[in-house]
Amino acid sequence: MFENRLRKVYKHFAKIARKQNIACFRFYDHDMPEFPFVIENYNGAIHAAEYKRRHGMEEEVHEEWLAVCRQIIGLVTEISEELIFMKVRQRKEGKDGQYQKFDTLKQERIVPENGLNFIINLTDYLDTGLFLDHRITRSLVRDDVEGKRVLNLFCYTGSFSVYAAKGKARSVTSVDMSKTYINWAKRNMQFNKLYDEDKHEFVHADVLQLINDLPKDTFDVIICDPPTFSNSKRMEDDFDVQRDHVMLLKKLLKAATEDGKIYFSNNYRGFSLDRDQLPVANIKDITAATTPFDFQGKLFRSCFLLEK
Repeated sequence: MFENRLRKVYKHFAKIARKQNIACFRFYDHDMPEFPFVIENYNGAIHAAEYKRRHGMEEEVHEEWLAVCRQIIGLVTEISEELIFMKVRQRKEGKDGQYQKFDTLKQERIVPENGLNFIINLTDYLDTGLFLDHRITRSLVRDDVEGKRVLNLFCYTGSFSVYAAKGKARSVTSVDMSKTYINWAKRNMQFNKLYDEDKHEFVHADVLQLINDLPKDTFDVIICDPPTFSNSKRMEDDFDVQRDHVMLLKKLLKAATEDGKIYFSNNYRGFSLDRDQLPVANIKDITAATTPFDFQGKLFRSCFLLEK
């Protein structure tokens, strides 16, 4: 059953990816409850994450089952098993859960996207370093920032920052609470030969504290993709995106210039933007417009464009 399903979806998504010249794409996402994987192709390497569940198998039997699944994935994709990386992904509260170190191995690769290149890591962490669902959003930002001052909050590995630099932004400030990801973001900028120390700043800080001190009317474009929930020991307070998004966005609006824009997204299923509490001229729900072909019908993030 798993092989038949994989053959169908892989053929379909790989064909579209080739036509659109896309090297990294998702082709399986919980399609069958018996095989709860998210499987993505990163330019010829496979990242397959199994969500932890009560499967009732002994550890040894589960390992054998995973090995068979890996063989099937290799058979269908015609990719060597050496380039198929299997992980077990636990459902954890907070952003830190998905960013914890996974293994002592290291398998970095460079993958292309829209004329840029990104460093991904298929072994060390539960996520690879490049969120494929924001492929279109990144392009929107690139096309919207020429000559503008950009602030990228919760920047992760800086893919939005790289796109902004490519789009000839006047300046790009990238902020994240993780030193690992701030360094990764800078490496991505350097690898693309875009880094300019006079234009590009990488800040290791708690975003929720930093936004209290942002200068008013400073940034033309702000990108903000916060965690659904976080109670990291490095933060002074916990954060809940549904409860706290109005507070967050009001502070960002103060930091935005008169004609400033905020690209705001989050992964909370059922998220509801409290529009009435936000003093903005225009709010556009761009969720559908920024959903790539390989996430249609299976993407639960929201994405909004707020125009001050």
